[in-house]
Amino acid sequence: MANNLRFQVVEEAFMKRALDVEAPKERPSAYFGKYVFNREKMYRYLPKIVYDKLIDVIDNGARLDRSIADAVAAGMKQWAIEMGCTHYTHWFQPLTEGTAEKHDAFVEHDGKGGMMEKFSGKLLVQQEPDASSFPNGGIRNTFEARGYSAWDPTSPVFIIDDTLCIPTIFIAYTGEALDYKAPLLRALHAVDKAATDVCKFFYDDVTKVHVNLGWEQEYFLVDEGLYSARPDLLMTGRTLMGHESAKNQQMDDHYFGTIPDRVQAFMKDLEIQSLELAIPCKTRHNEVAPNQFELAPIFEECNLAVDHNMLLMSLMKRVARKHGFRVLLHEKPFDGVNGSGKHNNWSLSTDTGVLLHAPGTTPEENLRFITFIVETLMAVYKHNGLLKASIMSATNAHRLGGNEAPPSIISSFLGKYVSDMLDTIEHTSNLMTQDSDLSREIDIPQIPDLIVDNTDRNRTSPFAFTGNRFEFRAPGSSVNCASAMIALNAAMAEALQSFKDRVDDKIAEYSKKPEYSPNSGHTAKFHAIIDVLREDIVVCKPVRFDGNGYSDEWVKEAARRGLDVEKSCPVIFEHYLDESTIRMFESTKVMNRKELEARNEVKWEMYVKTVQIEARVLGDMAMNHIIPVGTHYQSQLIKNVQGMKSVFSEEKANRLSARNMKLIEEIAERTERIEQLVEELTEARRVANRIGDIHQRAIAYHDTVCPKMEDIRYEADHLEMIVEDGLWTLPKYRELLFIR
Repeated sequence: MANNLRFQVVEEAFMKRALDVEAPKERPSAYFGKYVFNREKMYRYLPKIVYDKLIDVIDNGARLDRSIADAVAAGMKQWAIEMGCTHYTHWFQPLTEGTAEKHDAFVEHDGKGGMMEKFSGKLLVQQEPDASSFPNGGIRNTFEARGYSAWDPTSPVFIIDDTLCIPTIFIAYTGEALDYKAPLLRALHAVDKAATDVCKFFYDDVTKVHVNLGWEQEYFLVDEGLYSARPDLLMTGRTLMGHESAKNQQMDDHYFGTIPDRVQAFMKDLEIQSLELAIPCKTRHNEVAPNQFELAPIFEECNLAVDHNMLLMSLMKRVARKHGFRVLLHEKPFDGVNGSGKHNNWSLSTDTGVLLHAPGTTPEENLRFITFIVETLMAVYKHNGLLKASIMSATNAHRLGGNEAPPSIISSFLGKYVSDMLDTIEHTSNLMTQDSDLSREIDIPQIPDLIVDNTDRNRTSPFAFTGNRFEFRAPGSSVNCASAMIALNAAMAEALQSFKDRVDDKIAEYSKKPEYSPNSGHTAKFHAIIDVLREDIVVCKPVRFDGNGYSDEWVKEAARRGLDVEKSCPVIFEHYLDESTIRMFESTKVMNRKELEARNEVKWEMYVKTVQIEARVLGDMAMNHIIPVGTHYQSQLIKNVQGMKSVFSEEKANRLSARNMKLIEEIAERTERIEQLVEELTEARRVANRIGDIHQRAIAYHDTVCPKMEDIRYEADHLEMIVEDGLWTLPKYRELLFIR
């Protein structure tokens, strides 16, 4: 029965065929943003004076004038109804790592016994979701329900199905942020102001600095039928047990390989719908592990990029089911193969260019470049533990440090060229310039010479410089990018503000000395910048590491340098409450102490609940799948041994049944061990659950519950290898990891 059930599930999954996706007849540029209220539609549906005021808000950060809200709402409603919309919603990002929405219809009483379509500026600008029902870390009591969502005009309104979706922030009645968007917008504003001030040392005409983000979304696909037959995938998003497939990623034949037809159809459908929502999908390819893939867009302004990533993750799940798949965004759904990350490519730019652009051809260009490189390193060094906490989670902890994922120790790789430049400045005032023609001959007549970047890549570096940006490789695939971006941008704002203040002080000091007069050829400003940079290069040097981040030696060396090497997720979260962290967030006006304390409560609570659910599911699978299957196979082996004794002589029967006797004994020992471990796991949860302090409860779950789960998995995975294949009810890795 079990045999037939499992293989029926597998067969049904394999029988699914790729759906034909009818692509729009136009080029992507023709339908890009079809379902977005972008500037072209704003211009068409809004009065000119209203359009100008709204663009001023979006581009220049002008305060939103509520007097134009009704006109904007009317234009949005007209466009939405013409597109077939019947409802609208405030779309926000609570502290659940997902998005939230409550749909309301465009209808009101007309006063004559009928209904009319209505959407006012008041409904556009502000609504009232229930603040007590989302994670709030104790900011709101359960009987205090009021919270507010407020329109973010910098992120365009869009349509999903029949609903107009309005990106918003989400705050408590008392004003604290209960989401990711509000502190992200504050962090972007802080780094804009600080970076603009520093830019004035180099470019007088700079008025605004933008933060750019290009995320790379990795994910797994599995057949929906197989997914449904695995309670662990269904409930937790990862396999809590399962022996490695004989073949997985060791041949490196999946990476950049031919995309399977069914997957190609899914990707095509996803890209069309993404482009219609103005998500600028650019790259798709097979990743390293079987059934693992990646999608990446063209970089965008950070706030919009975060919104687009959250929208994409929701879209992926819907489109995948149309094609008989389930998307796995968990950071480590399968043991023994690559996990999934979401590399955050981060940079700063102005209307004059990218501030982190590779070294230029003049000392002046290099001074600007070095300034922003060094201050980024200062941010990473001073808030090393915070950046680690910003990307840590119960799920990402399984991924970091193995199978090409970066280690959890946050360090920065710069490459030889930039490292040499910093070392030179540390000891001299020389600013090296880059060769104008950096190329490499490959001596194949048909192939042109390759232009070589000034830095290689280091796949074990969590925070690597890659030419004109830093690639923060540590964030996990399932998370909101905003968590890492809030921490990084706030830390960067603090570093830049500190740099400017110290340079200003030195300029004032040096301006009084005759050797720095304007006629000397050595300006006070130039030497002030060089001297402060030299100080910072020395201070942040411990965070620079170009070697193998996986080595045991690096762990010891990182600890010696003062970097955070902690492995316990609940303990790592404590960095949000470091006095230096609180001081940084409050000085940049991104978050206050109360908000930080509340967010940590949420993080510890989410950690506990994640592990708690996994432990309960694992216990259920062990008792209701693994032990019954093991004992059933054991009974068959016992009957076989007894049958041999009835047919053969005692001596021959013992000899022929020796292997089965060993299996019978091993199954008995492993099932007994599993049953004992499940009892110990349950007791460990009971003890942990009695701990009142959520911080200490999270630590207890990490220290006592998680190890028991690993022990149960060890026994179950060994049973999988000895129990008859046809009896095993759970789809195995070799079935889950290879799409047919």
